[in-house]
Amino acid sequence: MDSQNIKLAKFAGFCYGVKRAVETAKRLRSENPGKNVYILGELIHNTDVIKELDSLGIKTIYEIPKKGSGICIVRSHGEAPEVFEALRAAGFEVVDLTCPDVKKVQQKAIELAKADYFVVIVGKANHPEVVGIKANADLYTDKVAVATTVDELKEYEQEIIAHNKVGVVVQTTQMSNTLNEIVSYLKSITKEVLVHNTICKSTSMRQTEAKELASESDLMIVVGSRKSANTTHLAEILKNCAKTIHIENDSELTEYKELLKGVNNIAITAGASTPQNVIEKVKEYIKKEV
Repeated sequence: MDSQNIKLAKFAGFCYGVKRAVETAKRLRSENPGKNVYILGELIHNTDVIKELDSLGIKTIYEIPKKGSGICIVRSHGEAPEVFEALRAAGFEVVDLTCPDVKKVQQKAIELAKADYFVVIVGKANHPEVVGIKANADLYTDKVAVATTVDELKEYEQEIIAHNKVGVVVQTTQMSNTLNEIVSYLKSITKEVLVHNTICKSTSMRQTEAKELASESDLMIVVGSRKSANTTHLAEILKNCAKTIHIENDSELTEYKELLKGVNNIAITAGASTPQNVIEKVKEYIKKEV
């Protein structure tokens, strides 16, 4: 296939927060040869990156031990305040690599809670970023709800009506239409709705550009982990715009060979936790194999 038929999104791959987290983790390892270096939970949602970090001696742990030593990194998704306390109590030197955009959401949630708003977090309840945001709000109020649909919010409807003022924050990687639907519903049931649109700029630009590329492409390829919220949202958005496939890396393209041969204009985008070399391998596969 002629390379002119393959377009690569400008806003594809590592965002600022992810790049900072990966580079800092590697630097901490090289600067502290005599210390253990751990990450609590996967630093980012990408298997290749986690394997690379492991090979450098940066170990991923999923539970806080009673006793630990060395450095423990808090990943870009952030954590609940009590997690920081537990890490320090175990004996770790804590390095906080929470994305600055996620920190802003946590702070906004705290401000709303302190100002006696009923706090609505637009996001997936079990996502690590949302767990951390909710935990911060929970310190100051028991009026907190997490939802990605109006139906999920319905169980809090009477509480919200009684409270009479609602403050909204959003998981940084959410879709703007999800936020808009929830805000419209809230405005229909309560007098005051204060909205902090905390979808990060990188996510917004990535989604907008992907939709533009889809309008002039026969096929969209989204590259990134299926565990990554921003990557799966990209694929979800694009399914309404163009023929779209979601792959984790170039090895998955073998099953789409016939599909790739049948299209002229292909555009590639990728999630915020997808390394540049993985994106390049996808592009090279299409150029060589199709």
